[in-house]
Amino acid sequence: MSHASMLKARRQHQKNKKRIDGEAKLAKRLAREALAGPKKEKVKKEKVKKEKVKKEKVATEKVKKEKVESQNVPKKEKGGAGGGKKEAS
Repeated sequence: MSHASMLKARRQHQKNKKRIDGEAKLAKRLAREALAGPKKEKVKKEKVKKEKVKKEKVATEKVKKEKVESQNVPKKEKGGAGGGKKEAS
């Protein structure tokens, strides 16, 4: 028997075993349901809607920020890690 035909036989055996097991589970489940009798219908409870309470917005006073201008502080120069042009030496 070649390797390919061995694999084919194995797959076929697995397929048959799976089908038989599935049918056995189905028969067992149907038997259990038959013993249990008719199903009872669940009574649905009516949903009660809660009224939403609106939150009142409290007015807050906004404080306007003033810019601090100081002439003593020099502006920062742009530059840093590879940010500017290289100088010729």
